[in-house]
Amino acid sequence: MKRIVVVAALAGLGLSGLGATSAQAESPSAGTVGGFNPAPLKWHDCPADFVKTVHDLYDVIYPVSEIVQCAELSVPLDHAKPRGKKITLQLTRTPHLGKGPAKGDIVVNPGGPGGGGALFGPRVFAQNSPAMRKEYNVIGFDPRGVGMSVPALTCDLKYNNAPRPDYGRGDDKSVRVWREKAEGYAEACAKNDKIGLLDHIKTIDSVHDLESIRRALGNDKLDYYGASYGTYLGSAYATLYPENVDKMALDGAVGPSDVWYEANLNQDIQFDKNIDYYFGWIAKYDSVYHLGTKQREVRDFYYDLRDKLKHKPVYYTDPDSGQTVAVGPDELGDVILNAGYRRSQALWHAYAAGLAAYKKGDTATFAQTFGAQTTGDSDDNGYAVYLAVECTDVQWPQSWRKWHRDNSRIDRKHPFYAWANAWFNAPCLTWPAEAGEPVDIGRNRDLPRNILIFQSTEDAATPYEGALEMQRRLKGSRLVVQDGDRTHCIVHRGSAEVDAYFDAYFLRGERPEERTVHVPQLGDPTPPEGASARSLTGPGSLEAARLKADVIR
Repeated sequence: MKRIVVVAALAGLGLSGLGATSAQAESPSAGTVGGFNPAPLKWHDCPADFVKTVHDLYDVIYPVSEIVQCAELSVPLDHAKPRGKKITLQLTRTPHLGKGPAKGDIVVNPGGPGGGGALFGPRVFAQNSPAMRKEYNVIGFDPRGVGMSVPALTCDLKYNNAPRPDYGRGDDKSVRVWREKAEGYAEACAKNDKIGLLDHIKTIDSVHDLESIRRALGNDKLDYYGASYGTYLGSAYATLYPENVDKMALDGAVGPSDVWYEANLNQDIQFDKNIDYYFGWIAKYDSVYHLGTKQREVRDFYYDLRDKLKHKPVYYTDPDSGQTVAVGPDELGDVILNAGYRRSQALWHAYAAGLAAYKKGDTATFAQTFGAQTTGDSDDNGYAVYLAVECTDVQWPQSWRKWHRDNSRIDRKHPFYAWANAWFNAPCLTWPAEAGEPVDIGRNRDLPRNILIFQSTEDAATPYEGALEMQRRLKGSRLVVQDGDRTHCIVHRGSAEVDAYFDAYFLRGERPEERTVHVPQLGDPTPPEGASARSLTGPGSLEAARLKADVIR
């Protein structure tokens, strides 16, 4: 649900000006999208740079770069004004490989909010089984404001240049600096919004966009796979357009009652637990990384290093490009956070090797692993849209006293991510667009009763309790649980049992007979064969992690 620093983008819903009445919830035809008739999609070759990106990321799994197609869809900026100003959504289609018509179009969303889905479509297709590739087209789309959709929202391209001020622990200095910094970002977003997009970028707007996509595809029903925040988008669609849902798989489920302030506090607790677990993994392989034989020794090393970086960040200038990167305490934590999203040999080894490099005095390797650029512009599109959606889906607390009290409470027992996450969301305190009211997920007597949910029990980005709530709200849904696993989103993550449930659902319409079924975790990775603390190239490297698109938002 939030950020994956290494690879790509990688959790709200509101009604603004549309009226969140129960009558609308039970009769979506009364909603505003009914007045808009999208034009049929015209598929064409994708831009060369996009095709190259698809090739670099996904052709190592299955060659899709030569078959992916693109189309643009015009939709109303404000669905309450279907004849008013239009914006453009970018879509992709990766066609099925079988002869004759496809079994269907699976529309996919990678989460975020702020995750670009145009690239996610070919990724899902590449990771699908041969039987699924034979039967289904996969439709990706960049949601409004994201990626190649027009306009694409940006706010401050220098906001994340390193080293950033220390997140701190709620102390007066950090609070003063970061509140001012966050307020400035919100102001920049308002200044850069030329058409009023910030007023029309709630999840409810994307729900209506999703309905426009279904219509533009010419499909009577929607087949859908949503990951992370995509589960919230999908469940909101099922609530408002229940008669239009065919199959819907939700992977890494958001707890609807927690959007979005409480959801972030819940993340802080589980991420701290997952990172502590990762430190224990590093200690288990002390013969490789030499950072301590006990979890607490590795943990102490990390927090001592973080304190050192507050006073003396590490800089490195690439001799070829001349680009300088820096690692302060924020950059270190933001990158290593990725280890809390999933069990991954490539990432777990790369970060442990980077920490070991620092201990050995190899600051160049350390900075290349954890550093961020110090000058120039960087793409803040995903972050800007993340805030634009979450800050307006529902009203965040406006009392700084409450923010400080709640985050300090979490920080006392779970310090790894508490204040980093608080400052990540702090622009919501002064966000320049009015917040709405969330859709009451599942509150519809016509709700489809064939939805399938996937979840791991130790997921940090969308904690397990949220999936249980989602299942309760989506009456008749089935839940596939991967016990003990720490992976965020479990479809196409290496479990043959999980993927078999996914395939049976889409290929044959089969779901588990039991309301909840459990599958075992995959177990922890091991360092790559022959790994050492310097092996940042090869099959277990950070470079390989990028190439394989090893992390999903």
